[in-house]
Amino acid sequence: MSEMKFADNYTDLSRERGVNAGFQFEFYCERCHDTWRTDFVPYRSGQASGWLGKISGVLGGVLGSVGDTVEGLAEAGWGKARDGAFKEAVEQAKGHFHRCARCYQYVCDKCWNMGSGLCMNCAPDVEAEIEAARREGMVYAAGEKAALEGIRRGKQKDVKKERQLVCTECGEPTGAGKFCQSCGHRLVQVNHCPGCQAEVALNARFCPECGRKLQARDQRKE
Repeated sequence: MSEMKFADNYTDLSRERGVNAGFQFEFYCERCHDTWRTDFVPYRSGQASGWLGKISGVLGGVLGSVGDTVEGLAEAGWGKARDGAFKEAVEQAKGHFHRCARCYQYVCDKCWNMGSGLCMNCAPDVEAEIEAARREGMVYAAGEKAALEGIRRGKQKDVKKERQLVCTECGEPTGAGKFCQSCGHRLVQVNHCPGCQAEVALNARFCPECGRKLQARDQRKE
């Protein structure tokens, strides 16, 4: 198996230099993104170069030329060593991932439909889909029922009545009642003509419906 076949679902965690130089690869499921990581394989040449660098630093550069030589050898051998380590990692990963014959994605065991030889995206679990569809239907039906209940309640609301939502006295929300819920100021002050009972403005001098002259003592408030 070539490297390109795993180009989209692995991360190279390898280190070329230093005392922790070595090879390690992390593969992930292309459906759920769960990961599986190979065991760490030391890269001895890189580690030797790292240790010589540390010792040379302690001794004031005495091993400088030797360290450079070892580092050069480590760099020269890195590519071939990495390719070999990656091939081994891919062989190990085969036991943890399956390639879907329909979408060609690599998936883990829990995302694999063993009966069909396809991933769960291409061949979903029938029982799970039935249960999910049942739940979706319940939510949809409950939403429709709730909407109908909302319509019923809405029909009981007086939508013609004017509502003062902000108190003119304190400037706070009124709660749409007759009195301000913050300061108690009376909000609903509707005058009626004593003749025809039509609503009139607070300071109106004549009724706009019947023309009757209004006086303060003739106006009735609610």
